[in-house]
Amino acid sequence: MNRSHGSKGNKPPGRGGSGNDRRASGRGSGNFRSKSYARGNAPIGNQPPAAKAEPGLIRLNKYVANAGICSRREADTYIAAGNVTVNGKPITEMGYQVRPTDEVHFDGRLIKAEKKEYILLNKPKNFITTTKDEQGRRTVMELISSATRARLVPVGRLDRNTTGLLLFTNDGELAKKLTHPKHGVRKIYHVELNRVLKTEDLKKIREGIELEDGTIKADEVSHIDGASKREVGIEIHSGKNRIVRRIFEHLGYEVVKLDRVVFAGLTKKDLPRGHWRPLTRQEVINLGMIK
Repeated sequence: MNRSHGSKGNKPPGRGGSGNDRRASGRGSGNFRSKSYARGNAPIGNQPPAAKAEPGLIRLNKYVANAGICSRREADTYIAAGNVTVNGKPITEMGYQVRPTDEVHFDGRLIKAEKKEYILLNKPKNFITTTKDEQGRRTVMELISSATRARLVPVGRLDRNTTGLLLFTNDGELAKKLTHPKHGVRKIYHVELNRVLKTEDLKKIREGIELEDGTIKADEVSHIDGASKREVGIEIHSGKNRIVRRIFEHLGYEVVKLDRVVFAGLTKKDLPRGHWRPLTRQEVINLGMIK
């Protein structure tokens, strides 16, 4: 059979076409690489330079939150409702950027985005955890009056006779996170009772007891090594009012002393009673990472 006249030489052009066809299409070198402009492979050419972001811009919801009004999420709601104006004009646009020279009003009141500050106090007894007391009693604000000129508020509460760690800040978003039960912020208290805590009562606290506003149980509770059996360490994340005192009172004990020794990873190390200190940058970062 004469193979030179077979069907091989009569193949129609296409994927299996001749070398001439491949060369004509640019594939003859064997190094052809298919280009998909849809994937961003279009020729670059002379493209205009990317516009630089204007320095100092801040999102409007963050500006409102930094001013201590509310959280960012709540700020979005107020912005959408028209409560916020920039340079006299109501702004309802999500993601609007504010310049440092802009005047921002919330409900008609001029607000400023304050620098965020964080102060940790080792609270002594006989101070009320509030920014102002109508009865003229001493408040925790007196103890940090020299710390800053910013308007800080206490995060959570310690009752008048409870001592220990209390955080102050103008960071409304973080304050809300640290006080919300869903985040399970770790708090450890040193409790001194009027009598020895029985083993069966220790077990009840671990397993959970029923109070008037629901069941509560400690994350951990134990006697303190090297101390009297009247002294107990208890870890709890509930933010309910007077919860530690109420747990022991429910079981028939009187709390003689109550001291918060750990709050959200912060400790009393090198912080004497009645003194305060600013948080370190790393401590602020750690608090921001709480889920």
